[in-house]
Formats: sequence, C-alpha cells, structure tokens
Amino acid sequence: MVYKREFKFDDDIRKKISLNIKKYRELNGITQEQLALDIGKSYDFTRRLEFKKGEIGCSIDTLYKISVVLNTRIDKFFE
Repeated sequence: MVYKREFKFDDDIRKKISLNIKKYRELNGITQEQLALDIGKSYDFTRRLEFKKGEIGCSIDTLYKISVVLNTRIDKFFE
C-alpha cells in the first residue's frame, strides 16, 4: 500500500541560502562584483541574490560555483 508521507519543508530556504551566501562572501572578503565575475554572472544578479533575501533563486550549478569561489561546502548554505 502506498500512502502520502508527511514532511516538514523549510518555506524560507531561499532566504537562508541568500543570507548564507552573503555571510560567507563577507567572511572571505569578496565583493559582490568579484563574486559575480568569478561565477560568470552579472553584478546585478549577485546584488539581487543577496538583497532580495530569497525572492530570487539560483540554479544548483550557480550555487556550486559560489561554493567553490567562497571555498565553502555547499551544505553550509542550507544551515
């Protein structure tokens, strides 16, 4: 028999990711402009990613690139 299981999903996960990107970027002393250049995105993208606090998201590919540039394990962005 198959039944619907119940899970608790974090409704603010995009906001957490956004805040953690900013946190680890600042800890690494990297500007939004430098991060954008390093991951191949526009400065406006990185600015909005942090400023909008989760209203815009990013792909897993972009999050992976951010983790490499910031020398931060990708799971840290979800904490």
